[in-house]
Amino acid sequence: MRYRHTCLPAFVIAVALAGPAAHAQTAEDDTDTIIVTAQRDNASEVLNGGDAGVLGDKAAEDLPFSIRAFDERLIYNQQPLTIGDVLDNDPTVRTTYGFGNAAEQFVIRGFALYGDDVGVNGLYGIAPRQLIAPELFQQVQVLNGASAFLNGAAPGGSGLGGSVNLQLKRAGADDLARATASFVGEGHAGASFDVARRFGEGGAFGVRVNGAYRDGEVSIEREDRRTQVLGGAFDYDGGAFRAVLDLAYQGVRIDSLRPKVTLAGFIPALPASDANYAQDYTYTDLEDIFGTLSLEYDLSDSTLLYAKAGAREGDEEGIYGGITVTDPVTGDGTSGFHSFIPYEQSNQAIEAGLRTRFALGPTTHEINAGGNAIWQEDRTAYDFFSPFDTNLYDPVQVAPQPTAFAGGDLDDPFPITKRELTSLFASDTIGIADDLVQVIAGIRYQRIQVDGFSYFGGALDTSYDEDRWTPAVGLVFQPTERLSLYANYIEALQQGPTAPTNPAEPDEDDLIITNPGQVLAPRVSRQYEVGGKLALGPVFATLGLYRIERPGEGTFNDGGVLTYGYLGQARHQGVEFTLNGEVAPGLRLITGLALTDAEIDDGATGESLAVIGVPELAINANAEWDLPFLRGATLTGRVTHTGEQAADTSGTLTLDSWTTVDLGARYVFAAGGSPVTLRLTVDNVFDESYWASAFDVFRPGLLQGAPRTVKASASIAF
Repeated sequence: MRYRHTCLPAFVIAVALAGPAAHAQTAEDDTDTIIVTAQRDNASEVLNGGDAGVLGDKAAEDLPFSIRAFDERLIYNQQPLTIGDVLDNDPTVRTTYGFGNAAEQFVIRGFALYGDDVGVNGLYGIAPRQLIAPELFQQVQVLNGASAFLNGAAPGGSGLGGSVNLQLKRAGADDLARATASFVGEGHAGASFDVARRFGEGGAFGVRVNGAYRDGEVSIEREDRRTQVLGGAFDYDGGAFRAVLDLAYQGVRIDSLRPKVTLAGFIPALPASDANYAQDYTYTDLEDIFGTLSLEYDLSDSTLLYAKAGAREGDEEGIYGGITVTDPVTGDGTSGFHSFIPYEQSNQAIEAGLRTRFALGPTTHEINAGGNAIWQEDRTAYDFFSPFDTNLYDPVQVAPQPTAFAGGDLDDPFPITKRELTSLFASDTIGIADDLVQVIAGIRYQRIQVDGFSYFGGALDTSYDEDRWTPAVGLVFQPTERLSLYANYIEALQQGPTAPTNPAEPDEDDLIITNPGQVLAPRVSRQYEVGGKLALGPVFATLGLYRIERPGEGTFNDGGVLTYGYLGQARHQGVEFTLNGEVAPGLRLITGLALTDAEIDDGATGESLAVIGVPELAINANAEWDLPFLRGATLTGRVTHTGEQAADTSGTLTLDSWTTVDLGARYVFAAGGSPVTLRLTVDNVFDESYWASAFDVFRPGLLQGAPRTVKASASIAF
């Protein structure tokens, strides 16, 4: 048995010792004010509402679907390394990785949301593609359900069960100057800064600049992560005219990422919680430059004209790996096909529209009309290495193996996919009886044009150009100021998925997919949902019931030929409940649950297939308590439970349910007239070893959950 000790970083100890001396030198009243204000400003909370796409910024109770946002105070307090760590607070979201690399995927209502399809400031294609560092953002917004009418079709074809929109940090009404030092895991240390100022007559101009650097080994053995980000927002508020320019840079490097485990007919026993079965030569290297420009002009008190544009240049490469266990007793297996994949992407997006409000007889109307467009070009190649023998519990380190098969130009990747998504939208929100009832009727014309090019020479391989008018109808009934009931029906045209370049399952005689990189034709989905929202003072609760239908997808063996394509009809239905707010003075909760029933009706056999990696039950309970007997102190805790998941389509293999407990505390004191906040959190306190997810779009693979992880930080606001 191996024992480990965890030492607090020197900066935490030094600042803590400085606290009493600084307190003694500060006037009692001023100190009290500083501590109370800082403790209140540091309170983590959920904002009920957010960017509802074509409908604009709306309170949750005015919308016929569920939307909420985790703010930057929660991000600072919890010290997440990725956006996935932030979304771990949401009971309706679970996080996994793509095959072989660190590309975060989010599972909402049993459907995937790729990192490619996360929005930034309301635009698709602008967010970094695989991993997103959270330090740049002031809000992480989650919308449950189909959002194609609100935002247009996601370019990656995912996001049917829900969407995530990130808002970059911008200057607020108050000036800000803050520095933070942090420490995570075994040796992952970092520092960040955040500065905001307003100037000019009436504070018309605003600037916010923030950055962070983190590097070192996390709590998984040998897994080393380096993240560096820099963001700047420049805004102007001239009354009727407003403009914001957001610019950001992100660089991420991960060495020896612990890979997923591919199934071979059984679920292997779990290794130690911090075990790493990656090859030392595997890595992921990501670099992104992105930004948006947003313009608004008030034509009158009731009419707004707006436009926004964004662009991103992404450059990534990596040697990605995996492991397939073939012996359930010894853990022996093979590496599968490790791969070297360079990937470059150039994206642009624009949106413009008009929003106006007026009364017409006994009704009120809010008209939204406009359009958007997205252009994307993916340049990539692949080189898959020959497999070698290894062991899950005692991995063998080897040199990179010879090439088994390759495609594209590894030195100068040429275009493999080009996409152009354009749409027009119009909606009318009709208020009846002083807005006691609101009816939202909308329609979107969506056109999706995709060209797929061969990895072998770059010739045009597949091409389609399809369009469709898709309706959306929503109803909001507010019998009291506190209660809001809603219903919606939404149709959406989605881009078809792209066939993977990954090799086939090991139990299929080492066949490889015959149509790698082929983009399937678009498909139509339908969503039905009813629910309610209740506001009881500072507490907000939502309850929703939904059903979503669309064509399924997968690989199938047809006479010895393995092909990726549409497979049956997917049907997901479930119940979601969330609650957040201050339930008692100083006691705040973020909690809820999701019940999901997902299956695919196989059109060929008429059988019902399980959807891999979708838990039937997910529960989160997150609490913060400001101690009334110790000024400036707050205790924190979170319990996360994920129920059983199918690990194959027959449902014979299932992952056990798992529960983790996170505990922490923060303490605010005054040092020389400035508030200092110390934070200490231990995630997975009991060091549970568990298979967190079996979800994968292309094939089932087990993602092991993170081990016990200690996080510490100290922030000072000047």
